[in-house]
Amino acid sequence: MILLTGGESMSRLFDLDWQLLADSILMIIAIFFLFLILSYFLFNPARKMLNSRRDKIRNELNTAREAMENAQKLKKEYETKLQGVEKEAEAILSEARRKALVSENQVIAQAKEEAVRILDRARVEAELEKQKMSDDVKREIIVVASLMAGKFVSTSMDTAVQNQLIDETIKEMGDKTWLN
Repeated sequence: MILLTGGESMSRLFDLDWQLLADSILMIIAIFFLFLILSYFLFNPARKMLNSRRDKIRNELNTAREAMENAQKLKKEYETKLQGVEKEAEAILSEARRKALVSENQVIAQAKEEAVRILDRARVEAELEKQKMSDDVKREIIVVASLMAGKFVSTSMDTAVQNQLIDETIKEMGDKTWLN
């Protein structure tokens, strides 16, 4: 004990003694070992779980980023293909229009040719019909003339006068009359 002047004894500073100090050190060592044990059995698995969760989240973010990049690439490809399809569709429509115009022109040309053939055929048939009618009229005239001549000749003429009339008639009619 330390004696002070005045008869008072001075108490220990904070009441520290060797026993308290030893207990405190033992308690600190026990807490340290408890911390190590808890760290090994509790904190390390928690850290591992947190690390694995962080890695999983990081992988998912990377996968999501890659998927987003792939989606952007696919979007660009589809937009490019869509533009190509639009151009191709326009080209196909343009080609179809061109073919339709060519077909239309061919149909019109064929129709005109057919119309010309029909008109030519109609002219030929009209000429043939005209020639046939002309031949029929000539035959009728010959028949009527023969009948009239026969009646006239039988009543007033002899054979010499009949031959002379026939020759004159043939000369008057001429070859052109028979050919028309």
